[in-house]
Amino acid sequence: MLWTFGRTDRDRQADETDRFGAGRYLPEQTDGLPEEAVLASLGCGNPVAVADLRERDHVLDMGSGGGIDVLLSAERVGATGFAYGLDMTDEMLTLARANAVRAGVVNVEFIKGQIEDIPLPAGSVDVIISNCVINLSTDKRAVISEMFRVLKPGGRLGISDVVAEDQLSPAERAQRGSYVGCIAGALSRTEYTDSLSAAGFVDPEVVFTHQAVPGMHGAIVRAVKPAAALIAES
Repeated sequence: MLWTFGRTDRDRQADETDRFGAGRYLPEQTDGLPEEAVLASLGCGNPVAVADLRERDHVLDMGSGGGIDVLLSAERVGATGFAYGLDMTDEMLTLARANAVRAGVVNVEFIKGQIEDIPLPAGSVDVIISNCVINLSTDKRAVISEMFRVLKPGGRLGISDVVAEDQLSPAERAQRGSYVGCIAGALSRTEYTDSLSAAGFVDPEVVFTHQAVPGMHGAIVRAVKPAAALIAES
């Protein structure tokens, strides 16, 4: 089902449900989670499904909202791992903490802060995930730099975000933002991979998964912080 302009508001809302929110998760993935966490999901993908989480990993979810990806991550990394949720609003932090209690999940912590200035020490997490949040930042260079800083050497990104095709100008992306929220500030595919490389990441890739509006897509973004970064930072 492709997005078409000139449709009714109801049609657009139905399409946004397919492209954003809890519809990006399989029912078996959310079984057992508090309904409040599932309903609060506003992302464009399912980063936990693509982040290659492993037991004992420490994970950071940037823009954790109601906590759905943090709770799913905590289950994946097991009792020896840990999941942080970072959000800028007290309302979402309160909701996420309550959802963790409802779910009986203890290997999590929800912290307040900005994705441009992550309140965690350098080299403290193995994996960073995020769900349709980086495109909202007005300083994406700072976000990518901060992700590199807090990752351990060999750490990795598994991000869902909205990404534009390379031929779209910033003005054209902003125009499409009037049809679907959360996309006007999206980077293009080449801008994304170039920015990751400039920050020091290796093997950056952006894989389109589904169209949000013509020329703009939900996407999986992956990259790795090289193990050699240990030498440069020590």
